[in-house]
Amino acid sequence: MADRRGDAWKRHISEQLRIRDRVQRHAFEEIISQYNRLLEKSDLQAVLSERYQSDGPRAAPLSAADGAVRGDLQEERIKHQEELTELHKKRGELAQNVIELNNQIQQKDKEIQSNEAKMLEYQQQIAALEGDCHQLRTYLQDLERANQMLKDEYDALQITFSAVEEKLRRTAEDNQELVSRWMAEKAQEADRLNAENDKDCRRRQAKLQKELADAAKEPLPLDPDDDIEVLAEDSGKGTGEASSPNRAPSRTASKRISQVPPGGLLDSITNIFGRRPGNSLSTSPENTESPLGGVEVRLPSTALHVFEAHDGEVNAVRFSPGSRLVATGGMDRRVKLWEVVSGRCEPKGALTGSNAGITSIEFDGAGSYLLAASNDFASRIWTVDDFRLRHTLTGHSGKVLAARFLLDNARIVSGSYDRTLKLWDLRSKVCMKTVFAGSSCNDIVCTEQCVMSGHFDKKVRFWDIRAESIVNDLELQGRVTCLDLSQERTELLTCSRDDLLKIIDLRTNTVRQTFSAPGFKCGADWTRVCFSPDGSYVVGGSADGGVYVWNVLTGKLDRLLDKNHSSAINAVSWSPSGTFVLSVEKGSKAVLWSDL
Repeated sequence: MADRRGDAWKRHISEQLRIRDRVQRHAFEEIISQYNRLLEKSDLQAVLSERYQSDGPRAAPLSAADGAVRGDLQEERIKHQEELTELHKKRGELAQNVIELNNQIQQKDKEIQSNEAKMLEYQQQIAALEGDCHQLRTYLQDLERANQMLKDEYDALQITFSAVEEKLRRTAEDNQELVSRWMAEKAQEADRLNAENDKDCRRRQAKLQKELADAAKEPLPLDPDDDIEVLAEDSGKGTGEASSPNRAPSRTASKRISQVPPGGLLDSITNIFGRRPGNSLSTSPENTESPLGGVEVRLPSTALHVFEAHDGEVNAVRFSPGSRLVATGGMDRRVKLWEVVSGRCEPKGALTGSNAGITSIEFDGAGSYLLAASNDFASRIWTVDDFRLRHTLTGHSGKVLAARFLLDNARIVSGSYDRTLKLWDLRSKVCMKTVFAGSSCNDIVCTEQCVMSGHFDKKVRFWDIRAESIVNDLELQGRVTCLDLSQERTELLTCSRDDLLKIIDLRTNTVRQTFSAPGFKCGADWTRVCFSPDGSYVVGGSADGGVYVWNVLTGKLDRLLDKNHSSAINAVSWSPSGTFVLSVEKGSKAVLWSDL
């Protein structure tokens, strides 16, 4: 290919040179012919001049007629000399033109050589680019083959995952069936034991009655001095005959009680079915804590403990119902439990199992279970006492940004970036309902039969769980980042990206109070704020690292804590006891606040 290109440009240059030669030769043909004629006349003039000079001495005696001829010749000679001078002048001009044309030809030759060098360089660059293009085509083919191989592997893994998931579902169904059968057999065994106890009780009662009858038939010696005693004894016998049937059932009842399975076994059975510890005999430490009564809320003013909570950003924080434990979740895919002791947060354990960052945390009503949502499209439930992962709820096609227990603690609601809300049954571990919300869900709160969700499209939606439909919605001025209910569940606190906190009266569905402050700025789409336990204050973290506390009654800022965080605050939580506030940031730090 390179040889053909080299011959082509050579032929092109030769053709251009021939065309230039024809054009230039045509322009100078007439000048050259004139020049040749002038040369011929010049030669003729020279010959005539020589002849006149040689004939001059001999022509002196000529006649007057010859003198006239000589005059004519002299004039012609002068004329020829003038023409010769003119021809010499034209010859000089032509010579100058030839020199200029030669210079132009030399310049054109240089330009041709330069163009040839450039053409050669361009040909080399074209060859290099063609080589690069060939390499890129080869690399693209390799990438396409690798991509196809990865796609095939992904399809195979997807099929394997579907098969394993189906196997897990069948195993769960078989497990549930086995447990049901085992419970039925235990009930039958209990009925059989009760029947045997009743039978043994009747047999003992009959034997006792027979012994009493035989004893009554035997003659007894009488002593006059013992009349009172005999009468007392007789009356005692009568009483014994009347009361013995009652004593026997009492023994039977005690035997029945002894046959009841131990409480721990029953608890393990009910835990399999997902019964919440609030309705069981669980002995979790959180259950031993007294319920909240008249809470005395302390306005935080001092940082009691500043500590590194996670390896990276901390997204969520929540106190347990008893205020003794606090949980934090971060981008390091872990939920950490901390015990509040003497104004410090001491590490208690870590809950693992998530494959991406944690976005939301909540305890159940008894503080025995912890629910967390994560960026791996799933929600998970752990037991707090042994840190074991109990349930993994998958089904969303986007990040799960919020998950909450319903009040019965047997169902949960999750909201996702995929614009859906899902209702899960913890007994069967399946999704009961899926509702399309139309916008990414950032947070959720629940009442008995209503779910409230905050969305990216600036709306708060109210859902009826039974009807799977929107009861009402309320549009704010910015994207909704957080929702929180007051203790009486009559007021809803919202936070949005327009840097405003609002309290909505759920009885009238109107905004009752709006909070703002100079410098307060909502730092993320998942910034969490909350009520104080008695509903007198609201607290929120700002992008400037400050913790802002507003008075609900006056709507004014009561406290600003801005000295311990170095980055935007993602979430805050107020302990149910009203004593502590914990704030977490986009860095890795958490700060425990109080007025102690």
